[in-house]
Amino acid sequence: MKSLLKNAREQKGLKTRELAQLAEIDQALISKFESGTRKPTKEQISKLAQLLEIDYETLMIAWLKEKILYEIGDEEFALKALLLAEQEIHNNEKEINTILSPSIRTTLDEIEILKNKIQSFNHFELRKISKTLELDFIFKSIRLNGNSLTLEETKSVINDGSTIAGKSIQNHLEAINFSETTLYIKDLSQKKTSINEKELIFIHNLIFKGIGNENSGKYKNDSLIIREMNLFFNWYESHKNNLHPIILASEAHLKVLEISPFENGNLQISNLILNWILLQHDYVYASVEENQNAIDEYLSIIEESKIKNDKSIFINHILKIEKENLQKAIQLVEK
Repeated sequence: MKSLLKNAREQKGLKTRELAQLAEIDQALISKFESGTRKPTKEQISKLAQLLEIDYETLMIAWLKEKILYEIGDEEFALKALLLAEQEIHNNEKEINTILSPSIRTTLDEIEILKNKIQSFNHFELRKISKTLELDFIFKSIRLNGNSLTLEETKSVINDGSTIAGKSIQNHLEAINFSETTLYIKDLSQKKTSINEKELIFIHNLIFKGIGNENSGKYKNDSLIIREMNLFFNWYESHKNNLHPIILASEAHLKVLEISPFENGNLQISNLILNWILLQHDYVYASVEENQNAIDEYLSIIEESKIKNDKSIFINHILKIEKENLQKAIQLVEK
């Protein structure tokens, strides 16, 4: 991998300092990647592949190979362990494929094509997509909670610190809080932080900061809630590596919303968990359109999934939203 990175950088005529600035990675780290003394993170691999125009799959395979060799290369039973791991990976793939309907598999394939296209964009194009979609997500999320700010008003409040005449203080605080929360889950996603109780509590606090909710950052006073949330975190840990990320995110949303661990903000928390998982796997935000019809459809689909005990109804809806948002992301660059 180290020679792949160094050769690609030299072919592009870039100095390590220049690549470090473009990738927003410390120059010393770039040098260590090329010497093989340090390994990049998965997010850094994605950035470097885009900037140096290296095939993402080729670089990821080289990265995974080195991770495997580092962990078990000198172990006596390494080859036998690898054979068992390969068998388990195949079994997991079979298990996942058996539970997915043909329509879901088709949509997932279409989504992967769109996602890969976005990953081929350069650093500046990706930055434009990120900034636009973040604002869009914040605006649509607070609208889902009944906030009356328009997109432009939301932008002014967040970016300029403006006060909008005729809009309540709570409207302003919701926008500011959700902006901070969105940046926070983006940071957690980049660090590949797993869903956990500590961060979930902190995020709930962020949403209600300054709004006067005395129950912010606290579960309902119910021992059953604590038990159900512990079961949820256990479920997430046991399924995070053998479910497709969009399926995992959709199911996590449904599970947390059904538990409703907080007195307020359960829909926002469920939505943030869904998007936390999506961002962690390099997808875009799955944000519901701000118009009332789209919001009503979203809520009715959640209810239908619950009544019919059929999570595929909600999964299909999230797949549709994610696909549409990926297409919009591409249009931001290609228009």
